[in-house]
Amino acid sequence: MLSTLESVLLGSKLRIAGVAVLLLGASVGGAFALGVLGAPTVTGVDNEFAGVDETQTTIQSDLRVRNPNPIGANLGGLTVDYAIDMNGIRMAEGTKSGVEVAQGNSTLPFTTYMANDRIPEWWVSHVSNGEQTTLTVDASIHSSTVGQSFGAPKVERSIETDMLSQFNSTETRPVNASQPLVSDPILYVNETSAQWGEVNESRTPLNLDFRVYNPKPYPVGVSEIGYEITMNDVPVGEGTTEQGYTVGPESAETVETTTLIDNTELDEWWVTHLERDQVTDLRIEFYARLEVTDGETIRVPLRSLTYTETIETDIFGNEAGGSGDAGGESGDDDSTATPRPTETPGDSTADGTATDAGSDTTTTDDGGLLDDTTTSEGTTTEGSETTSAPTPTDTPTNETSGTTTTDDGGLF
Repeated sequence: MLSTLESVLLGSKLRIAGVAVLLLGASVGGAFALGVLGAPTVTGVDNEFAGVDETQTTIQSDLRVRNPNPIGANLGGLTVDYAIDMNGIRMAEGTKSGVEVAQGNSTLPFTTYMANDRIPEWWVSHVSNGEQTTLTVDASIHSSTVGQSFGAPKVERSIETDMLSQFNSTETRPVNASQPLVSDPILYVNETSAQWGEVNESRTPLNLDFRVYNPKPYPVGVSEIGYEITMNDVPVGEGTTEQGYTVGPESAETVETTTLIDNTELDEWWVTHLERDQVTDLRIEFYARLEVTDGETIRVPLRSLTYTETIETDIFGNEAGGSGDAGGESGDDDSTATPRPTETPGDSTADGTATDAGSDTTTTDDGGLLDDTTTSEGTTTEGSETTSAPTPTDTPTNETSGTTTTDDGGLF
């Protein structure tokens, strides 16, 4: 009899508690529906990189929330959903359940992880899209009790980079064989240009043209041009040309070559980019195999054609003093340049005057992934400067020289 009474009383308490919970949920939901209680709103999102290893990147996010109600809000089940897309590619996402929102303004910290193997796919989209990326950040809070979602203002930024413009140059640079039986310079490179090829998931082609002038009274064959590409000292590409060229005596020829970036190496590069506070040093080094008199072939390092580019990004726009600039400069050579040789009539080439390399340069800053547009001043490093002359000479003249580094802006 006593046990039966206890069972009845216990069952009644449970039913009462259940009814109370249902009534509370209904009353809270009704209060929101009637406007008695205000809905929490997401006012903004702050992100920063919190670490990186060989496989993943940690992103620390702070969701800023405003709760207009006089009491804190749990509502029986608040869930935060968060995602980062770049060119429509999902880079990172996360969900946090059981969130409580305090009265007034508060910050909800949480952590998401990005797999580094997403970087090559993003890189392909960036280059294929003309070096443009649209970064989108979506965040929302959902209440299962109220049955509503409270979304954050959508963050969407469009960014552009320019990694190649510094390679487009009309500066005359000598090619020295540094061989005992060959007088230097053996060739001149009067012009260089570059453009992206058709990128795919495995490789990124970079098509390069070199306008080469031969000052010798005999033809010089270019049987091979080799290259090595590094990003923060991480090898991302190497190879040689498949086509040979012969540059006639006192004439010019355009030598075409294609370098390839191995996209599968870019996730390794990404680690170094973050470890160096979002700074990358891009470097392309060249060499050539030249056929001179008597069929002799010599290997010549093309130091004057070494291409370097410094890329700085501020992906989430929170680097102190970060401008997101990326500056570039052509390579250096320990030789001195002679006056620009004049090509034979009919050859297509740029004018015979080299540009002055001693002035400051103002460029447009892409601001990384989230910065606004600013301007920055270039810096000057040692290189080579040339002046025009009516005829080529085989003996280099002694000139003090300098090249100008300009900012190209952007992620890559």
